[in-house]
Parts: sequence; C-alpha cells; structure tokens
Amino acid sequence: MKDIDRTAPVIVELQTTINADPETLWHLHTAVNEWPTWNPGIDKALLRGDFAEGSVFDWETAGLSISSTVMEVQPQRRTVWGGPAHGIEGVHVWTFEPTPEGTVVTTQESWAGAPVDADPEGMRAALEGSLLAWLDALKEAAERSRG
Repeated sequence: MKDIDRTAPVIVELQTTINADPETLWHLHTAVNEWPTWNPGIDKALLRGDFAEGSVFDWETAGLSISSTVMEVQPQRRTVWGGPAHGIEGVHVWTFEPTPEGTVVTTQESWAGAPVDADPEGMRAALEGSLLAWLDALKEAAERSRG
C-alpha cells in the first residue's frame, strides 16, 4: 500500500466520524468533477477518465492550480493521490472505515519541497486548515444527502 511521505517536514493527519455509509462518501470523494458543488474550498476540478490508478485530475484551491495522479484505489475503503504543485510534493491518503456510528474518515497528507522547508509551521497551519474545511464540507454534504 502507498503511504504519505513519513519523512516530510509537514504531515497532517485528521479524522472524523460521518453519519453516512461508505457508498455515499465514496461517491462524493471520487466524483472529482462535482467537488466544487459541495466543497467551497475547491474552485475547479476536472478528472480525466475514471477515478482509477494512474488517472490524473486537475483542480484549483486557494488560488493554486494542482495536477494530481491517483496512485491507489481500494473501492469504498482507501485512496491515495499526489504529485508536485508549486514546488511542493504532496501525497494525500484517505480511508473510510464503517462503524456502527457511521463511517470514520481519516485524511493524511504530507508536504515536502523548498516552499515547505522555508516555512514549515506556516505550511502545516495552511494544510491543516484546508483539510479541516474539506472534512467539514464532506460531512455536511454526506449527511445532507441522507435526507
């Protein structure tokens, strides 16, 4: 299994329980082109082809244009994507674990590169804020879709 870069200067790991089944979360998570409809932090998103290993998607967040490659897909359980963006090498892992209370969603991301080395604490704060907002948006969208 692929993993984040455990030696990177910035690593953020967050987790939340969402009152939705893995199928609902998986659809929201892998329907990349729909991200801007439920995640206010994403301005544009375009997946070329299916959400599958080797697929590439381009997206914009916080004024940054990013091209990510899907590295691993375990349907309704785990995804890994990443790539270089503006001098930062990022790797992002998402996991979905069903429980009696809902689905535990874990997001882990590592950042390395010159911009990160120049301001690791500022970069960590920016990444953590972004991932917290993403989890909140995912939770709201998934729980709203349950009716």
